[in-house]
Amino acid sequence: MNILIGVFIPFIGTTLGAACVFLTQSKINLNIQKGLFGFASGIMVAASVWSLIIPAINKSDSMGRYAFLPAAAGIFSGMALLLLLDRVVPHIHPDSEQQGKTSKMVFAVTLHNVPEGIAVGVVFAGAVSGDRMITLVGAVALSLGIAIQNIPEGAIVSIPLKAHGYSKGKSFFYGTLSGMVEPAAAGITLIASNLLSPMLPYLLSFAAGAMLCVVVEELIPETAEGDNAYIGTIGFGIGFVIMMILDVALG
Repeated sequence: MNILIGVFIPFIGTTLGAACVFLTQSKINLNIQKGLFGFASGIMVAASVWSLIIPAINKSDSMGRYAFLPAAAGIFSGMALLLLLDRVVPHIHPDSEQQGKTSKMVFAVTLHNVPEGIAVGVVFAGAVSGDRMITLVGAVALSLGIAIQNIPEGAIVSIPLKAHGYSKGKSFFYGTLSGMVEPAAAGITLIASNLLSPMLPYLLSFAAGAMLCVVVEELIPETAEGDNAYIGTIGFGIGFVIMMILDVALG
């Protein structure tokens, strides 16, 4: 039951964010959006380092000075896959003029939630297996961090849809739908955990690489556009510190 709750925590964050559409009458203020993107970036970078990359390196300590190899290979693999998918999958940003093609936009946002779901599944699989490098509390900390990051993500999906003419109910539905892939990806990873156990260092760092790719390619550029880029920087710092505290204090 604890694992089930932990797996669904990020989805709850997305749902709460999507529900913001019921509290606003217009699209998100650009400066607020910059702050939200920066905040989400900080959460994801800190989660990648403390919850994924460091455990991956620690689990490879038997390789001595080459303990970095699984983590390096996983990071590059995760980035490569996300870059490939971004070219293959129809990619529409929330502020796109093609916003009427809702299914494509939601699918593009959903794509970026896959690595987060894998990350949660891999960490919980490691905790369940009794791995001393990964605790159940640490896995829950990662879920909480991603859930916090998902709140602005859910809002960034649902509120622009409302501004484009969709009803609040439908906007909320699409925003929530974009987060459903996370518990699904986490569940599949958990089911296959016995088979994937020997590859845990690679999988942890693979999820980190995919998440970092999303940050560098999607979120940070959004914070740097136009004026007041410092708002995104402040948001990044706040998100990074919150996730660092969660992981160190609870892990």
